[in-house]
Amino acid sequence: MLALASVAAVLVVLVVGAVAVVGYRVLVVEEDEPMASTGAAVKSGTGELRTDLDPLLSRFPALGAPEGARWMSGTYGRADVPGPSTYWIDAVVTLPADRVTGLVSAHQPAAEGREPSVADGLRDALPPGPFLTGEALTSAFSHDRWRATAYLDVGTGTLVLTATGT
Repeated sequence: MLALASVAAVLVVLVVGAVAVVGYRVLVVEEDEPMASTGAAVKSGTGELRTDLDPLLSRFPALGAPEGARWMSGTYGRADVPGPSTYWIDAVVTLPADRVTGLVSAHQPAAEGREPSVADGLRDALPPGPFLTGEALTSAFSHDRWRATAYLDVGTGTLVLTATGT
């Protein structure tokens, strides 16, 4: 009898969960939302490929003194919807050899087989990898207003940042 009650309780939970998912899709996702097909926020921006360093250095001081950068930025979601914005920055930054060595020594990133996903206009600037990644390296470029994921290509001295902030 106890086993039958347990099976019934599990079935009730499964049915309630299914109804909740279907209801959410009908009420929220299937309306006029452009992100409904993927469920992921869409990057929007001007498409401008930038090379100025000051905006990157003010947000990510751990870069030190880079030799150069190519980067793009924008907001997530739709521009016609009012409210606070969440910003994104994708950057491919060339670092001097001593800075690359310092980042590896200080943060011990490892080749985990991960590759950065950047805005279309920046894909041609990506180095071949392999990329060293890790939580300590990522933490070096993140702070209270920006969460960055860092990918380091030691062979080319290139750091790729994908960041989200307010």
